[in-house]
Formats: sequence, C-alpha cells, structure tokens
Amino acid sequence: MPDSPSIFARIIAREIPADIVFENERIIAITDINPQADVHLLVIPKHAYANITDLAAADPVLLAEVVSVAQQLANERAGGEYRLVFNTGASTGQTVFHVHGHVLGTQGRGRELQEGSLAL
Repeated sequence: MPDSPSIFARIIAREIPADIVFENERIIAITDINPQADVHLLVIPKHAYANITDLAAADPVLLAEVVSVAQQLANERAGGEYRLVFNTGASTGQTVFHVHGHVLGTQGRGRELQEGSLAL
C-alpha cells in the first residue's frame, strides 16, 4: 500500500467531505462520486486492507459485516436487489488500494443492471 493515506482513510478521518450513508465503529459507507448506476455506494472497512483477499484472510468477520451492510443499504435504497463488486488489482480497475465494495442497484423505473455489464 502507498505510504500516504488513501482517499478513504482521509474520508474516515474527516479530512475530505463525503456523503456518508452508514457508519459504525468498523465500517463506513458513502455514495460514489462517479455513480455507474442509480444506486452506487461504497462500503469501506475502516481498517485499511489493500484488497478483498487480504480482508478475507485477516478478518473474515469484518468481511461478513461488509456484506451485511451492503445488503442493509440495498434493502433501503434498491429494493433489496444489488450487485456487490470488489476490484482487486490495477488491471481490474482498482484505483484506491483500501478495500471497498461497490453496491450497485436500480431504483426501479423499469431499469435493470444487465448481465455481462458492471452497471447501467
């Protein structure tokens, strides 16, 4: 991981503003500033693991909490249906090396996330 704090660490520390939609002692969730779907939230563990594999190996209970928060937010904002995406590695689109799950969903209106695409 880089020596300087990630953008997510800076959001957690309240150095950078964000639209926080959920927070507890171990997780924060924010709206994505470049949404790829009607609902696009980021669920971020406060402890900085580089990727989902590192998180799963180090703290599987926290990983389960991340998934639970994703479901809770999808229930509130997307009728309980959602796509949960974790990018691992620069070649797959990971730009912030502080693990985070993308919660993608729709708000109805006849729109769907199509199979074979990541978003709308």
